[in-house]
Amino acid sequence: MKFLTEYRDPELAKSYLAEISKTVTRPWTIMEVCGGQTHSLVKNGLLGLLPDEITMVHGPGCPVCVTPLHLIDKAVYLAEEKDVILCSFGDMLRVPGSERSLLQAKAKGAEVRILYSPLEAVKLAKENPDREVVFFAVGFETTAPANALSVLHAQRAGLTNYSILASHVLVPPAMEAVLSDDENVIEGFLAAGHVCTIMGIDAYYPIAEKYQVPVVVTGFEPVDLLQGILMTIRQLERDQYDLENQYKRVVRPEGNLAAQKAIEQVFQIADREWRGIGTIPQSGYEVRPELAAFDANKKFSVNIHHAQECKDCIAGQVLRGLNKPFECSQFGQACTPSNPLGAPMVSSEGACAAYYHYQQA
Repeated sequence: MKFLTEYRDPELAKSYLAEISKTVTRPWTIMEVCGGQTHSLVKNGLLGLLPDEITMVHGPGCPVCVTPLHLIDKAVYLAEEKDVILCSFGDMLRVPGSERSLLQAKAKGAEVRILYSPLEAVKLAKENPDREVVFFAVGFETTAPANALSVLHAQRAGLTNYSILASHVLVPPAMEAVLSDDENVIEGFLAAGHVCTIMGIDAYYPIAEKYQVPVVVTGFEPVDLLQGILMTIRQLERDQYDLENQYKRVVRPEGNLAAQKAIEQVFQIADREWRGIGTIPQSGYEVRPELAAFDANKKFSVNIHHAQECKDCIAGQVLRGLNKPFECSQFGQACTPSNPLGAPMVSSEGACAAYYHYQQA
């Protein structure tokens, strides 16, 4: 299949692996930011093919994983106590809250619906004018345009029964938080190609310069990732710290201007709590005050501001790249996809789920 099989070409992958082995002369630690990149590395067995000198660590780029516990609890509360139609992407349903997940709330009788697009939720609000419809708007910059458009469509349609529970987080501040950590060991980054498709690449130049780390924007196929690792290693071996774009077939330097405009119309940048990490300044989107009627946080009185994480879960260390999933004592024991203690075990982009399904050691 054109534009797919060529990025899974075994011979091309072997050539990149050979070039990586020829280039590397000392140990290097590289973080792939996005959970989609992690899954591709683990599922395709690339971690075991890389030279021993290269250590790949897994970053906080799983939006489901970093959605704060109290927001899961808010979503459950809205579905159970406020009798709203709570809509969400499917991978949010089994993420554990402090007492239960949305799936468990659904089993108890709450109206929780899995949708593929927030615009479906707007349609649902039109069809049910006597019910409040809330879309759980989770994601990085990648999903923000569609969630913003749902608000704009609802506004234009004059709907008063639609709102979003926003939990949008931003990649560049998360990278800075990782690099500023006293325990940081990261020497290079593979940045998430789909985020850069929306936002462009300008935000990464200051990070590369300030922290003296190479940043390479990559795609998600095996050949993309191997080429991105090679580009990163070449920079590190030369004491070079630049931003490079491996994913040029998709990512334009300026990004998608129409998508950025939609985001700016609906959202403003704000401090955001990251599950397992803490609050990162100016690292998320919240609904603009003038659109408060579409902000479920403001529309409904829900006084849930903090919830206690499971003490046995080391998701925070995994998301910061300090531990691998199998280093958790609960991994594959008390914590499994059917009984997750933390979000990285249940999310389709979670590092723990990737290791559980494809590589348990």
